[in-house]
Amino acid sequence: MDVLIFLIPASLGLGALGLAAFLWSLRNRQYEDPKGDAARILSSEWDDKPKP
Repeated sequence: MDVLIFLIPASLGLGALGLAAFLWSLRNRQYEDPKGDAARILSSEWDDKPKP
């Protein structure tokens, strides 16, 4: 049972780290256009000069 003293804070810390990474990805607009990206990757057309 003494190991729980270390495991509970470690698991809470990892959970907080995961939540912080998720919130960072939301703020940096990582999930803005998922359907467009899915269609673009399956396209057979090549774009030599992509738009910025």
